[in-house]
Formats: sequence, C-alpha cells, structure tokens
Amino acid sequence: MAAEVTGLLTRQMPGPAPALLKAYPPANVLAEIVAKPGLQFCFLDVCSNREVAFQLVSEVNSLAPDVAVVALLSGNAPDLILRCLRQGASEFLIQPFTPDQLEAALRKLARARPETRPGEENRSRVYCVMPGKGACGATTLACNLAYQLQRPGNGKVLLADLDRLTGTLAFRLKLKSNYSFLDVLTRAANLDADLWKAIVTSCQGLDVLLAPDNPADAISEANDPAPLLRYARPIYSAIVADTSGPYGNWNLGIAGLANEVLLVTTNDLPSLHATQRALAYLDSNGIERSKIRLVVDRYRPDQGLGQQQVEAALHSEVFQVLPNDADSIHRALLEGRPTLPTSKFGKSVTALVQRLLGEDPSRKAAR
Repeated sequence: MAAEVTGLLTRQMPGPAPALLKAYPPANVLAEIVAKPGLQFCFLDVCSNREVAFQLVSEVNSLAPDVAVVALLSGNAPDLILRCLRQGASEFLIQPFTPDQLEAALRKLARARPETRPGEENRSRVYCVMPGKGACGATTLACNLAYQLQRPGNGKVLLADLDRLTGTLAFRLKLKSNYSFLDVLTRAANLDADLWKAIVTSCQGLDVLLAPDNPADAISEANDPAPLLRYARPIYSAIVADTSGPYGNWNLGIAGLANEVLLVTTNDLPSLHATQRALAYLDSNGIERSKIRLVVDRYRPDQGLGQQQVEAALHSEVFQVLPNDADSIHRALLEGRPTLPTSKFGKSVTALVQRLLGEDPSRKAAR
C-alpha cells in the first residue's frame, strides 16, 4: 500500500517527495511532523490497525486543522468509509490506487478547503443559497437576505444569480441587462473596476449580477465559479449567490468557496426526501456539514412535519424557520422589491441575518 500510494503521489503531485512513515507515530512525533510548514496532506493506512488509525485522525485534526487526512483502504467497505469520514478524514482512496481516484479526491479537497491568499483575511463572506428541492423559495430568500445584509458603513452587497438553468432574479426584480455572469468568466483576465461596474446592475442599493438569458450558453461555458468570486470578494462586504441546487461541479464549486451554505427546504415529505439526498451528495463531495445551515421555508405548524421531526429526518439542526407568508411575498414579487421587513417573512429573515452575523446572542449557535 505504501509503495503504491508513494509512487502515485510522486508521479501526480510534482514537488517535494512524500515523507514515508513505516509505523503509526506516537503523539510527540506526530506533533513535530504536522508542525512542519507547508504540510497539506496526510495519507493514512486505516486497515493495519483501525483504532490506532482513528485516534491519529483525531490528533491530526486537533493539532493541524488545515491538514487534510486521506484514508487509505484496501477495499471498498462502505461502513468503514463512513466511519473514517465521521472520525474526521477528509477523503479516502481505495486500492488499487489510480490517478483518476487521486485527481477526484484532490478536487473535492480543493472545494472543501478553498485557498486563502495573503491579505484576504478580511474579504467578504459568501453565502450560497441552495434549494434542497426546486420551488422551495430559495431565490426569494436570496433576494431578501441580500437586502437585509446591507449595513450602513459596511460596504456594498452583491446579489449574484448563479443559477445556470433557471435564473429568475432579472424577472423577480424587474431588471434588464445586456451582461451576465458569463461576461465575468469570459473576461476574467481583463476585469477592472469600470468593466465590472458595466456588468453589474444597481437595484435598491445592491449590485446585482444576472444569469444569462439563454441557459444553454451557461451550461456549455460556465464550469468554474472561482474566477468570479475571487474578483468580487475584495469589493463587497457580503456576496449572496443564488444557485439551482447542489448537483454538478458548478454548484459544488460555489458551495466549496462559500463561507456558509443555506440549504433551503419546506417541511413536506417530498421536499425533505430531496433535501436528505442533497445533504448526502454534499457530504460525499467534500462540503463540510459545519458550514451548512438548514432553513425551513413556508413553514406551517399545522401542515407537514414539525421542526423536531424535520431535524430527526435530516439529522441536522434547523438553523432558521421562515413562516408561510404568501401574501407579502406575492405583493413584493408584483412590485419587484424585497418583502417588507415588518412582514412575518421579513422579520424571520431579519432573525436569520442576525444569527449569520452573530448579532443575536439570545439564540444558541447551530451545531
């Protein structure tokens, strides 16, 4: 196993040769190893002694949270894979180790642990709003979240319609533009302040980046959202990215680069079933549960499952409940504006924003 993975790493990852340990290291040796600058990955045999290996996973995560632990398995054992991930392994490889396996694992790790560049510590926070199932109100939430994230003196907020399939922000906000996020991606190498200002559309204090009119263009040309978000982050205090759902590299890329993922569902059984599958997909593709915020929209206690039942079904704490307030939302849609903050829905979005910004100490933080 050691010879196989070392050979693969030497061929596929140019740079310093991987260091090989022929035995599980004691705690003091492990502390010295993970303290070395530039260490990014720990490839760990979990088959020779599972319990010792699991203890090492926990110790590496504690000593060096930025080091990704990749579990090495001798065969496809779903229960063992699940246990590795629950213990804190970031990814896994199964013998025989192949270049395709390694490349897929590294892509997942890159999404889960986006690079932080020098001087970007105070860059804007990115909120990825993602429906667990279509037509659950995620875009309505994205609009209202962006408006309420505006704070005097805190810089501007960008609302980005990154739904490649059915982006509807232009319709909802009654906006028209000759540009879309595709223009940002195709001109990423030459972007400057003047060009960016021409591409985005101003709407009630927000900068809005629209989706292209023709979804086919976006599907064929938009594959990596990183250049867009990399350019926008230093400009804004917050970025709200409206997406079509969790599936595909485009949406996974946005989720991986985001600080927090707001996964939106309703409390009916079909929506919860779809959201359960969405959570499993995000888990399997390296999106950390710690940054997923479960939001239940259109909630009516007399219909569907209650909050505790939703949490039990999805094995996740509900971060915020948004009430069913169809009249206020419909009026706002007809007028092309956000829902009034004094409405039931508006007040619940205010509470959500307070929790996201840490402004509401009376509510316990999400697990």
